[in-house]
Amino acid sequence: MKTKVLMVCLGNICRSPLAEGILKNKVNPANVMVDSAGTASYHIGKSPDSRSIAVAKKYGIDIRQQVCRKFNIRDFEDFDLIYVMDKGNYDTIVQMSNSAEQATKVRLLLSAIDGSEKEVPDPYYGGEDGFEHVFKMVDVACEHIVKRL
Repeated sequence: MKTKVLMVCLGNICRSPLAEGILKNKVNPANVMVDSAGTASYHIGKSPDSRSIAVAKKYGIDIRQQVCRKFNIRDFEDFDLIYVMDKGNYDTIVQMSNSAEQATKVRLLLSAIDGSEKEVPDPYYGGEDGFEHVFKMVDVACEHIVKRL
């Protein structure tokens, strides 16, 4: 049976598309399915931010085909693990859960590294160096996730 992993940020155009692309690049698609979503509906139907696309491409990952979608209550049933980029989105998703079982699926992405409550910063309003920094943080977290899958 496939393990299904969902990556979540606010708009689903910067951090979570990178996380989806990075993790997909590290796993066997026969064993692991990866998707991403946002908690807000600002960008539904749009492609990832051009800066996310560029930094992913720099590392040999193509995320151009991804399409932004909003997190849906059904995602609790469809996914085994839900990784969120920051505490605000964590709180939003946990509040949407209907059971303790659903809530335990939700984790901060960087907690995969060391169990901490560190957050992946939102690079949207910054420059390209912020996207590079986020890529590297997410890449390390995904390496730790792969070891656990």
